[in-house]
Amino acid sequence: MKQKLIYGIQQIGVGVENATEAFEWYATRLGADISVFDDKNEATYMAPYMGGKPRKKRAILALNLQGGSGYEIWQYLERQPQPPINDILLGDFGINIAKIKTKKVTDSFNRLKEKGTNIISEIVTDPDGFKSFYLTDPYGNLLQIKEFNSWYAKNRMDTGGIFGCTLGVSDIEKSMVLYADVLGYDEVIYDKTGAFEDLSSIPGGEGNFRRVLLGHAKDRTGGFSRLFGDSQIELIQSLSRTPNKIFENRYWGDLGFIHVCFDIRNMHALTLECKEKGFPFRVLSDDSFDMGDANGHWGYIEDPDGTLVEFVETHKVPLLKKIKLEYQS
Repeated sequence: MKQKLIYGIQQIGVGVENATEAFEWYATRLGADISVFDDKNEATYMAPYMGGKPRKKRAILALNLQGGSGYEIWQYLERQPQPPINDILLGDFGINIAKIKTKKVTDSFNRLKEKGTNIISEIVTDPDGFKSFYLTDPYGNLLQIKEFNSWYAKNRMDTGGIFGCTLGVSDIEKSMVLYADVLGYDEVIYDKTGAFEDLSSIPGGEGNFRRVLLGHAKDRTGGFSRLFGDSQIELIQSLSRTPNKIFENRYWGDLGFIHVCFDIRNMHALTLECKEKGFPFRVLSDDSFDMGDANGHWGYIEDPDGTLVEFVETHKVPLLKKIKLEYQS
C-alpha cells in the first residue's frame, strides 16, 4: 500500500451570500486575485450536510500566487445561507480564525487601515514571538494577519495566502490524534495555558484558554507543496465557559468558515488510516470528480468536535497553466 502524503492546506471554505463580491474583497484586500476555478455544478455528495438533498451552488477558489492556501468562496444559489445561531466567541467548536501571512506586519496594518478594513486590534505579539493583528472581513469572519517566513514568490502585495487556522476544540489531547498524528503537525511550537493579552480584542478572548500551536517538523514535499508552503494549526480550548458549536443546526455552506481542506496523495491509504484512528470518512467522491475546470478525488471527515476537514487528491487543475508550476507526485 502506498503511503499517504499531505502536501499542505489547499484552502479554507468560506460560506458567503455573494461570491462575486467576496472574491473582489479577498482579491483587493489580501491579494487572492487568481481564480483557480469557478464552479456552478450542483453539490450532490454533501447532501447529508445540506438538509438531505443536493443544492445548487457557486464555488470560486481564490489564490494568492505569493504562496499559501486559498479561499474556497461558496454561495448557495437557491437558498438563503444562515448565520450562526449565537455570536461566535473564541473557543467555540469549529474554525475560529484564518491565519494569513505577511512580509511586514506594519505595512499590512497601515494599508488595510487606509482601505477602511475593520481592524479590531492593534499589532500584538503572539506567544511564539511573531507579531500580528486581527480584523474581520465584511462577513464577520475573523482573520489574523501574521508575520510568516514561508513564501513561494514575492511581489508588491504585503500579504500572501492562508498559512493555517485556529480551531476551537473541547479536548486538545483528543484533537491531537487527528491534527498531529494523522495530518503530520507533529511539532509543538508552544503549549500555553492562561489568559492572553494578544487575544483580548477578540470576541470571547478575555477568558482562560489552553493554546497549542502546531507546525510540521519536516518540510512537505511533492504536489503543490512549494506553492502552499509551511502551515500551522492552532488548537484552542476554552477553560472559562462551555463553548457553542459554530455550525449547530446549520448547513455546510452557510455563512462562515465551513471547512479546512488539505491537498493530499494516496486517498485510499488515508481513508484506511483515518478509519483506524477513529475518523471515518463521512463523504467520499468518485475517483475522478469534475469541479469546473479542475478534477480530483475528495472526501470529508469530522474532527472530534464535528468540524469538517476535507481532503483533495488533485488530478487536473488549470493552476498549472497560470503559474507554470510543475506538479510532483
